Amino acid sequence: MLRPQPLGVFPFPAGLLLLPDVDPSKRTALNGLMRGDATTPVPSEWRFFQLALTGDYPSALAAVDGTDAIAVHNRIALGADLDEAGNILRDAVRYAVGRTDHPPDAGDLDAELRAFVLMLQATQSIEQNHFARAIPVLREAVAAARTASPEFAAQLLGQLAALESDQPALAMQHYREALLIANGPARAELSLQLGILLQDHAKGNRAALLEAVKAYQDALRFGIALEQNPESFALLQNNLALAYLAMPMAESGDQLRMGIAVQSLRDALKVYTKEKYPEQWASTQLNLANALQYIPTSHPEENLIQAVEIYDEILSVRKKAFDPVGYARLLANQANALAHLGIFAPAMEKISEAYKLFQWHNEPEMAASAMSLVESISEQRGQPHGSA
Repeated sequence: MLRPQPLGVFPFPAGLLLLPDVDPSKRTALNGLMRGDATTPVPSEWRFFQLALTGDYPSALAAVDGTDAIAVHNRIALGADLDEAGNILRDAVRYAVGRTDHPPDAGDLDAELRAFVLMLQATQSIEQNHFARAIPVLREAVAAARTASPEFAAQLLGQLAALESDQPALAMQHYREALLIANGPARAELSLQLGILLQDHAKGNRAALLEAVKAYQDALRFGIALEQNPESFALLQNNLALAYLAMPMAESGDQLRMGIAVQSLRDALKVYTKEKYPEQWASTQLNLANALQYIPTSHPEENLIQAVEIYDEILSVRKKAFDPVGYARLLANQANALAHLGIFAPAMEKISEAYKLFQWHNEPEMAASAMSLVESISEQRGQPHGSA
């Protein structure tokens, strides 16, 4: 058997397949496959593998030659209806494709083969909500794969980080270690997940937010793109914008970052449409409208008008009965934009309704903030302070 094998590096069933040995002059293709590069040209003996990567599983199955153990294994992985086979990898594949309920023991397997079986054992524990049992198994899998298949080890480290996300420092360490050894498409997803974890635990810390931004930028550089990964792209762009917006304004470059944040939100909205992703669309639109109110610009009125229009769009789909406090926040934000435009009567109407909703739903701090805006509008209109 050719070693190492790209087991687990690609999505199933390609990630289940074994490559037969070929002439040494043709083995260079293995380097690309071990990095997770699905575009690597492969020798004719591995054409079945390339077909599996494209999703053409019937053709892949037909292209598997021979009756040796590797060919039998690959036919099982590609869905052939064969008799039970006794070796560990065949049993592992049967479990992976749902033909048995339990993964096999790793037995005497070594390196990436052992890591692959251990990964399946950890997967079963996760599916049964036995997360504590899965963690040491995944650690053992990482150790087994590290030398023979760094790309597989990196993906396993990513899974381990997700399991140990309740220990942020440890999870970040796993992601960083994975990024040191990954050398293929997995780097993009690992960078994205590291950025999310850093941002979730930044608590306004500028250094942590800058590190999250760098992780998001790395994810874009490593391959997350609008055309190939639209949902990941939109999530990344929205999070990148929020990281920039959460940073304290301390340097001249921060104004530029505000502009980048607005553009990132617009990029996210290329994916998050009202029809297909209504919740994400509303949330991202709200972030955009809020950012437009405060971004330094030579044309503030244009931004404020756009913000008011966006708030109107969101209010048309957000129902007051389902989330009265969230609805009131929208009204308050829109009232603030209207007040800055000098459109005082509608602003007073909206902030008054927001104030009442905050009062009715026991949000005294928000109610006090709304009352401050009422008083500010009254002053600008030259009227005595009235109650909302």
